Amino acid sequence: MKTPSPVMFEISPSEQLNSLLAESGLDPLPPDLSASFEQYLHLLLHWNTRLNLTAIRNPEAILSRHFMESIVCARALPTGLSSLMDLGSGAGFPGIPIALCRPEIAVTLAESQGKKAAFLREAIRTLAISATVHAARAESLTARFDCVTLRAVDSMELAVQTAGPLVTPNGWLAIMTSAAELPKLKAAAGPSFSWQDPTLLPLSVDRFLVLGKHIVSE
Repeated sequence: MKTPSPVMFEISPSEQLNSLLAESGLDPLPPDLSASFEQYLHLLLHWNTRLNLTAIRNPEAILSRHFMESIVCARALPTGLSSLMDLGSGAGFPGIPIALCRPEIAVTLAESQGKKAAFLREAIRTLAISATVHAARAESLTARFDCVTLRAVDSMELAVQTAGPLVTPNGWLAIMTSAAELPKLKAAAGPSFSWQDPTLLPLSVDRFLVLGKHIVSE
């Protein structure tokens, strides 16, 4: 695809995003990071005209749902992580925002659908972030990661079962889902994960981020 032309907004996406963060009581993004998120939005809107990357097509809704939730996830992840896999990355949420907000983490975007994987590669190139794309099923990975994230993945219970063995000892699962789904997803991860209290995601009444630590018995 050609390089996208910027979509015209009455208020710039970076200003809108920082306004949403402020309304939620969260710190704003610095100017360079705001500019990267705006560039990401333009790229996503351009590709979404030909490829169904996300069912949410309204730019403001993308900012308030996808971007906000992903930024909160990035900020909530523990310090000291060196590697992370975003399982079923799709349009790159939350993996690309994590790579933008937490450049010290080497991010792997696992996406088995070829066209979506192509978008992710273009986003990595355009945004110059420290990330790679695994364009195959996550089960084929031999590497282990300090953290595995899951958000809006098909068959979430099966995905969590796949994700658990890919987490290093003392590593983390980060799941973003509804309150109703939380109990069965925790159960799917198995008894080796110890869960923190869920964090309500911004601009939501029933969507949560929950972090589970992989505890290995001696």
